[in-house]
Amino acid sequence: MASVETLFRLDGRVAVVTGGAGLLGYQHAATIAALGGLPVLLDINAQALADNATRLEAETGCKALTLVADITDIDALRAAWEQLQAHHGRVDILINNAARNPKVENANGQDFSRLEHFPWEQWRLDLDVGLGGAFNCAKVFGQQMAKQGRGVIINIASDLGVIAPDQRLYRKEGVEPDNQPVKPVTYSVVKHGLIGLTKYLATYWCEQGVRCNALSPGGVHAGQNDVFVAKLAQLIPLGRMANADEYRGAIAFLCSDASSYMNGSNLVIDGGRSAW
Repeated sequence: MASVETLFRLDGRVAVVTGGAGLLGYQHAATIAALGGLPVLLDINAQALADNATRLEAETGCKALTLVADITDIDALRAAWEQLQAHHGRVDILINNAARNPKVENANGQDFSRLEHFPWEQWRLDLDVGLGGAFNCAKVFGQQMAKQGRGVIINIASDLGVIAPDQRLYRKEGVEPDNQPVKPVTYSVVKHGLIGLTKYLATYWCEQGVRCNALSPGGVHAGQNDVFVAKLAQLIPLGRMANADEYRGAIAFLCSDASSYMNGSNLVIDGGRSAW
């Protein structure tokens, strides 16, 4: 029987983190590195990707492979796999973390975040990246895991993949009701869709030893204004938003053998928000 410490180790395991140039992407990669794994940062933003890789090496001593690719382009992802295969020869973990969360600005007196005005092109872009990108990455990297006979896929969803947005959080004083900003519909649709994709993938390659689970974080501190933070804190039993590093334990659990009998589940870590 393996010790608890051993269960969480990821020595030599290669982990692709999409959205690797972002806030949580860095945290996921740092967790992989701390447990002996080999993080691979994948993102379309080459400069931010390089910055995160430099930071990761400085803080953990791990030199991560970086892959610049558009996850909506299946051919670009196949080329990324070729680079990864040449460097590491395998892939053991995929964390589908990439997403769009655009700030929709007012235009011509209409707030385009509202469903009535939400542009079709915005809908398509958000779903293409957040949901289509996860599908593409599972298609390219997941099938390699299946060929190897082992692997883990983690889809980063959200508490808003479990509950609806509380649009009161986004209201502004002095704005007409029909033009109040809201959390765009695509965010919820993508995050709910990722949980559905998780269940599908969990049963698709299970006979080949590939597990798939989702992680649904709550709101993370990332420079939001104080008014918004205070409003959101009132909706959370713990009374605050999460710090960026507070999901490291969950990533360690989901990526490792510590969760070996967990498959098709959604781990909600939202400070208790969805319990109210």
